[in-house]
Amino acid sequence: MKKSEPGSPRTGERLQKIIAAAGLASRREAEAWIREGRVRLNGRVVTELGTRADPDRDTIRVDGRRLGRPERRVSLLLNKPRGFLSTCSDPEKRPTVLALIQGIRERLYPVGRLDFTSEGLLILTNDGDLALAVTHPRNQCRKVYRVKVRGIPPEEVLHRVSRGIVLEGRKTLPATVTRIRSEKNAWLEVILTEGRKNQIRQVFERVGYPVLKLKRICIGGISDRGLAPGAWRKLTEAEIRSLKGAAV
Repeated sequence: MKKSEPGSPRTGERLQKIIAAAGLASRREAEAWIREGRVRLNGRVVTELGTRADPDRDTIRVDGRRLGRPERRVSLLLNKPRGFLSTCSDPEKRPTVLALIQGIRERLYPVGRLDFTSEGLLILTNDGDLALAVTHPRNQCRKVYRVKVRGIPPEEVLHRVSRGIVLEGRKTLPATVTRIRSEKNAWLEVILTEGRKNQIRQVFERVGYPVLKLKRICIGGISDRGLAPGAWRKLTEAEIRSLKGAAV
């Protein structure tokens, strides 16, 4: 059977969706790979995000490696401890969250970020649709954090944070910031609907109350107080449907 030309207007799935379904990356990461010219379809480099393909008929390569058949979809909820990176590899050889996952043969990648010194809930999956539902800004997936800051910020500062702070030339979306308790330092609950890199740490550093501890306790309504640090479990089908159903 003759293979279709790349980018031809026919039935098929978008390349970024096929790559995500194969478990290589999230759909957004796959889009970046396409724009960077790292993907070939039937021998030709593809850079158009609208390009469609049929994985049963077409030859798709990423960085020269042929794309295999889609893997079984696996989605885990991990309670990340401090001292692990939310990535698949690190050039400095620091431990990553994948070192905590045993007994799963599928290639998983973390969805969203928790920095090296932060802890709490993190989703790992090879389901590109789930990753998109959780991370895409238009879906405004709620993440809840417990945050300890140095000092006791007054209410006016908390209101300022909740309204949004300009970071790198762009204002953060409105957030919910609630004081839990105040002793020498304050504990706060922060609810975000976006996930910019080190957002909470940058915001509170900007207003003069640096973060001492940060823990994510809920993702899109999914929480698990009984999950010990470093432990993980599979997301239930109901939880996965809930996260995908929340997407706009």
